[in-house]
Amino acid sequence: MLKPKQLSSIQQASIRKLVHYAYRNTAFYRKRFDDAGVRPESVKSLDDMSKIPFTVKTDLRDNYPLGILAVPLNRLYCLHASSGTTGKPIVVAYTRGDLERWSRLMGRTFDVAGVRKGDIVQNMYGYGLFTGGLGFHYGARAVGAIVVPTSVGNTKRQLMLMKDLQTTVAACTPSYMVYLCEASRAEGYEPRKDFVLRIGLFGAEPWSEEARKRIEDSFGLRAHDCYGMSELCGPGVAIECEQREGLHVWGDEFLVETIDPDTGEVLEPGREGELVFTMLSREAMPLLRYRSRDLSRVFEDECACGRYHSRIARIKGRSDDMLIVGGVNVFPSQVEHVLMNVPGLGDQYQIIVSHEELDRLTVKVETAKHRLQDPELTKTVQEDLYATLGIRANVEFLEEGTLPRHEGKARRVVDLRPKE
Repeated sequence: MLKPKQLSSIQQASIRKLVHYAYRNTAFYRKRFDDAGVRPESVKSLDDMSKIPFTVKTDLRDNYPLGILAVPLNRLYCLHASSGTTGKPIVVAYTRGDLERWSRLMGRTFDVAGVRKGDIVQNMYGYGLFTGGLGFHYGARAVGAIVVPTSVGNTKRQLMLMKDLQTTVAACTPSYMVYLCEASRAEGYEPRKDFVLRIGLFGAEPWSEEARKRIEDSFGLRAHDCYGMSELCGPGVAIECEQREGLHVWGDEFLVETIDPDTGEVLEPGREGELVFTMLSREAMPLLRYRSRDLSRVFEDECACGRYHSRIARIKGRSDDMLIVGGVNVFPSQVEHVLMNVPGLGDQYQIIVSHEELDRLTVKVETAKHRLQDPELTKTVQEDLYATLGIRANVEFLEEGTLPRHEGKARRVVDLRPKE
């Protein structure tokens, strides 16, 4: 395992090389540096990182499709893209070397989680332009596991294959795995008896410790949080080890900082802020100080597992997904935390924000039919939400099976307020 001095040495050398590479090979970074009055040779160490201007998501959209490319087209081996639901998609380019590095990072991810040669990995992430499906596919192959590329959807078949093929590793979004807890019982399965799952690799969206417990209790597996972004390479940026006290960021490939999301000030390790990433050896599309919008904390002390790669805390939410309701910051993960701690509530919920004279927060959650009009349950949920969020919320109970299910990332929030 790499020691702190080794990691620091790798990062120092990589940063100096990367800054010159990006300045020399991309018009985007050349202009960005020149506009900021920064010369590549002035970035000599990690202490000089704050001189480098931030890169943000709109930069990638403004340079759609390949405006930040640092290599000729004939050196590219693959292109992925984000969904583009809010405009032009973000296109991510890979050279052969980039793909090989991504595969190695995903291999580490699987290895740290305990996946071994001979494990059967049911990959329920979407294949295609989204990086999740192929990223997890590459990781399974890197450790010699057997991949079942089911992709998203067709829940009945997922469960059938999970039982018949004796799947040992599940890879999907945490919200879909929570849904599989419910769907498996509805299909007549006894999850702990009919399935032999031992490891789960869950990512692509924030989730709570309560959701982890629900999944682990239902299937008897060990659930690991995975972190990545399409802009960086896809999954494979960070993973929980067996200690599950933060996600290890692979420091020889990614430099992570924490900043104040409002001022851009670099924060000390341990303080909550927005994560900023620099890719240290990417060839096709270098990214320097990329603002992730994900809110977390960074820890630089040695983990009990013996690794010195920095760890990030579970993602609290995204600064651009945060709801401001009546002047109060609300994250969907906070609502999930409350609901999954109340006995008798179902796994599915929806957050609705509306505005009449004032902002109004409504939480819809499923429960058993005989509890739909339970005043004590209503009081408990409302008080727990107020204690956590700091604002009052209306609570509506719905019969089980009423709310929509999603076979990928969950869509929990409906904001009905007029757009300004």
